Amino acid sequence: MSNLTIRNGRVIDPANKVDAVRDVFVRDGKIAAEAVPDAPVLDAKGLVVTPGLIDIHVHLREPGRSDKETIETGTRCAAFGGFTSVVCMPNTSPAADNTGTIAFIKQRAAAVACVNVLPAGAITKNIEGAELAPIGSLKRAGVVAITDDGRCVQSNEIMRRALEYAKMFELPLMDHCQDNNLVSDGVMHEGYWSHLLGMKGWPSIGEEIIVARNIMLAEQVDWHVHCQHLSSAGSVRLVREAKKRGVKISAEACPHHFTLTDESCKGYDANFKMSPPLREPRDVEAILEGLADGTIEVICSDHAPHCAFEKEVEFDKAPFGILGLETELALSLALVHKKLLTLPQLVDKFTTGPARLLRLNKGTLSVGADADITVMDPAREWVYDVNQTASKSRNTPFHGWSLKGKAVATIVGGRAAWPVK
Repeated sequence: MSNLTIRNGRVIDPANKVDAVRDVFVRDGKIAAEAVPDAPVLDAKGLVVTPGLIDIHVHLREPGRSDKETIETGTRCAAFGGFTSVVCMPNTSPAADNTGTIAFIKQRAAAVACVNVLPAGAITKNIEGAELAPIGSLKRAGVVAITDDGRCVQSNEIMRRALEYAKMFELPLMDHCQDNNLVSDGVMHEGYWSHLLGMKGWPSIGEEIIVARNIMLAEQVDWHVHCQHLSSAGSVRLVREAKKRGVKISAEACPHHFTLTDESCKGYDANFKMSPPLREPRDVEAILEGLADGTIEVICSDHAPHCAFEKEVEFDKAPFGILGLETELALSLALVHKKLLTLPQLVDKFTTGPARLLRLNKGTLSVGADADITVMDPAREWVYDVNQTASKSRNTPFHGWSLKGKAVATIVGGRAAWPVK
């Protein structure tokens, strides 16, 4: 484990309500109250020092699809982006619906990951929505949440029983909100642009009806449901109203859903095809309002790598999903530059919010906490070149974008994960 002193940075630690220029000390990989003699010094003057950022929605593709991404390459993307912890989704091959696959992920992460990898387990066997996975065994194996992300449990009865088991084992349940009967084979948002482009539409109600279902089940079972990657104004409204009633419901948003609209699909570029789809400007405005008023507590990437040959086909035939870990922070910092969020509010959505949701002992610079630290320069201007990515894939709509704000150091357990010394 490592010792370190970070001097002169603007320290933002929402968990402790800290926003001040001060020093941060690390002893043996933990946050310390005072400096360790002769410890290396990182001068953070003019920079921002925060608890290590957490992304709770990442696809590392291993096991099964190491041609798209691996735990090693995916965590390098995370470190480059300023993230010290990632929650990997269970839609691997085989699915992470059993203790053996969870053990494999943890062993691989221990061997090759440069950031903390926290596995999520599947709600149902093989993520098919038909039979519950062994949720208690998954909890004992070390999962931090359960989700069938990539698919949505269509049976209300199975979802209710899953939530009851989640409550029994004190596991957060996260849901990809998609009613298959309404969405059908839609490939982009149903609206003006889908009609103009001749694309099969994916209506907003296909998301909203499941958000409403989850709210009612959360009330019925009295346990927490987290709605993944909200994309529609109606979903934000439903969550906001439910939270006012005290329902145990929460939500996350991804940068692409508050940065881009469905008009981006007009060039038939499959790098703009994602699930749920890009929607209309009014939906973007609603997501931004939800982030500002606290309805949406978490920002995450939904980092979803795909091989080039998979995306270089007709829009209809391409898989859903884009890379996200390396651009997520800069795209989110745009909300600060536009004064839609304060910097402490944004940091909260990457630290305290995820840690509170998943009951993690992370997201804080409290003395004794793991020394997971992100040092960022919110004003640094740079151009994203996907050809320089740490990922094995290249599927991003943000190649060539001029961005403002960047992580300059990612520290995990007191050691530099990026840049590597």
